Amino acid sequence: MKPRALATVILAAIVIFSPVIEAKIPRSAAAKAEFKRENPCPATGKQHGACPGWQIDHITPLKCGGPDTPANMQWLTIKNHKVKTKREAKRCR
Repeated sequence: MKPRALATVILAAIVIFSPVIEAKIPRSAAAKAEFKRENPCPATGKQHGACPGWQIDHITPLKCGGPDTPANMQWLTIKNHKVKTKREAKRCR
């Protein structure tokens, strides 16, 4: 088999037999910044920078069709965010 044909077969096998990899949905940096201005970090009270122990969550997940807008964002503790994300992963595919 010629090298090019072999490469095509290998690539096809990878595509067919590899697990489906979900691409991350791009987030709007402007929407996130606006959310922080309107809802300062619960830990520090700051409107910018890191927020230790907290993460910004989309109330209706982006992968479920939720908008990437400040109205669809909330602060959750890291622990609660992980639990919510795990639950949503089963619901929104």
